[in-house]
Amino acid sequence: MRIVIFDTYYRQFLARYYATHPEIALGSFDNQRHSLLSQFFGTSDFYSRHLNKLGWEAHDLIGNCVPLQMAWARENDFHIGELSLKIPHRFFRVPLIGPLLSSMPGLLDVAVAQIRQLKPDVLYCQDLSFFPSHILKEMRSDIRLIVGQIASPLPPSDFLSGYDLILTSFPHFVDRIRALGIRSEYFRIGFERRVLDELGVVEKNIDVSFVGGISAHHKNAIPVLEHLARNTNIAFFGYGARNLPKGSPILAAHQGEVWGIDMYRALARSRITINRHIAVAENYANNMRLYEATGVGSLLLTDRKTNLGELFVEGREVVTYSDAHNAVEQINRLLQAPDEMSQIAAAGQRRTLGEHTYEHRMRELIGILEHHIDGHRGTHE
Repeated sequence: MRIVIFDTYYRQFLARYYATHPEIALGSFDNQRHSLLSQFFGTSDFYSRHLNKLGWEAHDLIGNCVPLQMAWARENDFHIGELSLKIPHRFFRVPLIGPLLSSMPGLLDVAVAQIRQLKPDVLYCQDLSFFPSHILKEMRSDIRLIVGQIASPLPPSDFLSGYDLILTSFPHFVDRIRALGIRSEYFRIGFERRVLDELGVVEKNIDVSFVGGISAHHKNAIPVLEHLARNTNIAFFGYGARNLPKGSPILAAHQGEVWGIDMYRALARSRITINRHIAVAENYANNMRLYEATGVGSLLLTDRKTNLGELFVEGREVVTYSDAHNAVEQINRLLQAPDEMSQIAAAGQRRTLGEHTYEHRMRELIGILEHHIDGHRGTHE
């Protein structure tokens, strides 16, 4: 079974990576892709590597990386203007403008050409905002199953109707997506064990950290983070700090952006790391930080959610907080109990490595995909 895993990367990461490594942009498509995947950004090659080991043929595509896609276009005699490649793909979502842009040769066309060249049985899209439904429907006759995955706010419905199946780590999204007439399944995020080999031994020299973005999706958490900045010795890492008002106490404790393996290293250096979910998660635990933090052996202090007990044992494998004041109390208590803190962090790591790795997830994913391919056989013939 051949699968194409299609993703887009944060533009901040891409801009920084190519600015720091300008020579990469001169390389071949395969060399650029290998270099990007080696950074452990997002889900990197965590899906494809394990799917390949399990007998599938998996290929990674990064659809919004301009130097990478330009290299593919050159190598495949795919003629396209550099300017059109630089149109942000999310503009396709804008009414009236979106259909006009999608008619212009650009990133969308390169991605479609790549997929058609690879002829996958399954197209697995990690960004539901990239392909308008009419594009997916045009590709459908050549692909047995078109799958999307989402753990963020849903895009406009025109970006959903082209999918045969949408997987989500939001339990509450499953019924909402099914109500749109689209098949949906609950599928959790995970941790990649190779991160530990890449990190090696890391000294824990940060008492408490917050590692993550500060954006419009995270606005409900900013008061909590600012309270922690005023009342604890917390260190902040991540993008979005420039959007904060000048008087925010977060700024004085912010240590800059970290991406890929550097993000994991910041977590690993932390005795305690704070997690918070975006508003669209509602009352459900689901984000990547749950597994990234526990996976590298940091004690996870996370906002309390109704389903967290399905993932970790509260108080033994992770610790929860109910509000900003309670978070400060938990931090102060744990820092005064180093043995307990170490025991909880170790138990959380054991749980993640024993149950929540991408090796586990890909076995689950194959079962889901094979079930839906069998149920979908012949639909598009």
